[in-house]
Formats: sequence, structure tokens, C-alpha cells
Amino acid sequence: MKRVKQILSKIYHIRGLKYVVVTLVGVVLIGFVDENSVWHHMVNKQRISELQEEIDAYTLQNKNDQAQIKKLDSDPKAIKKIARERYFMKADNEDIFVLSDDPKTGKSILNDDETTE
Repeated sequence: MKRVKQILSKIYHIRGLKYVVVTLVGVVLIGFVDENSVWHHMVNKQRISELQEEIDAYTLQNKNDQAQIKKLDSDPKAIKKIARERYFMKADNEDIFVLSDDPKTGKSILNDDETTE
């Protein structure tokens, strides 16, 4: 125990050590532990960047949708095109065949007709 007290006494009497310890504790607190730390700042910058990319994507999608709305308001043929492509609507004298690239699941070997599934 005397040996430990001697070592602590020598460390305590070193000039400037308390300043170094306080500086290190401050750097650790400011750099990593605090709510406004440098680490949190970097994480927040990365999150802001990701959110900005999302904003840009939604802005582009909004512009495309606005252009399509204008086109639908002015052109009746565009309405027919959208109705046929998206909602599989048809005229009275037409038949529509929907082709799918989906692989068969193999649920029913006897029944290959897609309309009955």
C-alpha cells in the first residue's frame, strides 16, 4: 500500500499533469459523450444528406406527376392510354391478354389456368 501511495504522490506532484487530464476529459466529453458532440454532429450531417436526397427524389417525382396531370387535363387520348395500361380497361370490341414474367409457384400441377388461382 505504501508503494501505491508513493506512485500517486509522484503523479500528483508532476507539473501540468492536472491540465493534461482536464484537457483530455474535456476533449472526450466534447468529442463523444455530449449531446452536441462532434460525433453527433457528423451523424446529423449524414442524416441531412440522406434526407436531401429523398427531397430531391420526391421533387422530381412531383414534377413528373404535375406534367402528367397537365397532359391528362388537355389530351383525352392520354386518359385512354393510362386507363388501358394501368387499370386494364378496354373497349367493347377488344380483348386484353396480360402476359406475366412471374415464375410459377408450383402450387397446382393439375390446374395451369391463371384465372382460376
